[in-house]
Amino acid sequence: MRALIAVVAAWLLGAAAAHAAPGLCVGPVCGDLFSRSSRMDWQLHLRIADQRGQHERIVVDCRNGAISPQQGPIERGHAAAVARRACRLANPAVS
Repeated sequence: MRALIAVVAAWLLGAAAAHAAPGLCVGPVCGDLFSRSSRMDWQLHLRIADQRGQHERIVVDCRNGAISPQQGPIERGHAAAVARRACRLANPAVS
């Protein structure tokens, strides 16, 4: 019984640690959950979060670096830097 509890606890702690790891960070802002639009291959969808615990989903036009929405709870300078880096990693031939 104790072995089962230890295995379950290790699994839960391992899953929590893997979930908390950031994907791509620039300054205090990190991006994760990257996905590409199936219809518009220049669009990249990602979730960004800052150190204060605020997070939001954004859409990036990798052709010109435009972020939608243009205003939000996370500082847009760092969000734009994360978005540019994600676009370069998603399609290195373009940059």
